[in-house]
Amino acid sequence: MVEYIIIGAGSAGCVLANRLSADSRVSVLLLEAGGADRAKAIHIPAAFNQTFQTALDWNYMTEPQPCMNGRRLYWPRGKMLGGSSSMNAMIYIRGNRADYDHWAAMGCEGWGYEAVLPYFKKSEHQERLTSAYHGVGGLLNVADQRCPNPMSEMFIEAGMSLGYPKNDDFNGADQIGVGLYQVTQKRGKRHSAAAAFLKPVLRRPNLTVETHAHVTRILFEGTRAIGVEFIQRGHKKRVRAKREVLLAGGAVNSPQLLMLSGIGDGEELRKLNIPVIVDLPDVGKNLQDHLICGVLFYAREKISLINASRVDNVARYLFRRTGPLTSIVAEAGGFICVHADLPDLQFHFAPVIFDNHGLEPPTEHGYSVGVTLINPKSVGYLKLRSADPFAPPVIQPNYLTEESDSRTLETGMNIAREIGNSTAFQSVRREEYLPGASVTGSDAIRETIRNKSQTLYHPVGTCTMGAVVGTDLRVKGVEGLRVVDASVMPQIIRGNTNAPTIMIAEKAADLIVRADL
Repeated sequence: MVEYIIIGAGSAGCVLANRLSADSRVSVLLLEAGGADRAKAIHIPAAFNQTFQTALDWNYMTEPQPCMNGRRLYWPRGKMLGGSSSMNAMIYIRGNRADYDHWAAMGCEGWGYEAVLPYFKKSEHQERLTSAYHGVGGLLNVADQRCPNPMSEMFIEAGMSLGYPKNDDFNGADQIGVGLYQVTQKRGKRHSAAAAFLKPVLRRPNLTVETHAHVTRILFEGTRAIGVEFIQRGHKKRVRAKREVLLAGGAVNSPQLLMLSGIGDGEELRKLNIPVIVDLPDVGKNLQDHLICGVLFYAREKISLINASRVDNVARYLFRRTGPLTSIVAEAGGFICVHADLPDLQFHFAPVIFDNHGLEPPTEHGYSVGVTLINPKSVGYLKLRSADPFAPPVIQPNYLTEESDSRTLETGMNIAREIGNSTAFQSVRREEYLPGASVTGSDAIRETIRNKSQTLYHPVGTCTMGAVVGTDLRVKGVEGLRVVDASVMPQIIRGNTNAPTIMIAEKAADLIVRADL
């Protein structure tokens, strides 16, 4: 028996393991379905997409999307120590302060911006910025990029020429503008949640980490969670928790495990012969995600990241931790308002042709202006496909089912074209590759959006705070069980979701410790 069982060693789970095991009197067990994070592709920033569709990836697929010509979209999710923080693009973005104030206005007391800012700062070791918005001395290293590509600076110049201000701190006083992204790297290597929070404390005698441990259900006595059952290398095991079970599996795995354990829509669970512990219909609902579509250009100058793995660049990385292999690919970007007073579009600029998650390596030099819908109105759901804990769930994000989402993305595509065709890129631009200069008009652009858009890897909301969990993240209707990850977000934030997930875990750790005092 241990005091705490943490399910999932991703961004949230690693934080919880670190903070809870800081008390030597408390025993903590961290269970991870995947393995260690030893693969080189994890730690070399520019190689992140080489982890996709491998053993390091849950490799999920959505259901056919009715408003995207029936396409099924690929969702990579990290299955290793560090979770998706070990395969993401390392962009450090918190979202807009209005996002958190909106959470509070929705009834999530204690989750407004002023309440969560100290937890962002607590995690952060900021290498450059020293304002009141940032922290120094935290465990997560946040740095400027070491070797941004010259075309990323061209993107900033292009954005400024269209009237968008330069922004050197997207996490400061104002989110609007264009600039280079800061990254979760340390000395040119990925600084995942595992590297930042877990690895430094692995020798603590009160912390046990088990990999290849796939939790199949949470165990209950009545309505109290008392432990978990898991499969590890073909063997079924059980372990009990004296205090709490903490579910940190993410927006896909957390609601899936709740439902497998009897917490969810009672009618749906009974159809699968799963005994109902609590009839909680909102489990798996409120699925939200960011959708991205790119405008891609061929370049006549040979300066893109297509050369990143050349022998001389490998040597630069190995011996000096510099060069294009330190790139996060989406080096620059920005936030703009087109149909609202708050940002509804985010740009991700890549100094390379980045199409279909980078699974098809480019053969020509180029650059990409990715348009991301960061305040989507379309909402989906997730539900069990079967009672088999190893079967992937039904994932239905319902992309573009709201007309306003298509309209906003269309506007963004037109702006991205202006950026990519601006005089800032005149010295390197050859021609527009996608959609292609001949593709004009609203109908044609929207068809491109339906055919080419992909996830930006930010699913949230499926164990919504207020509906599934309380503001203390305790699951409603049961005792001894909390959900701590991006699934508790009641509304998706305007920006990349890794930093907010770490913040949620930092705040949860404080809530848990205070509850046990």
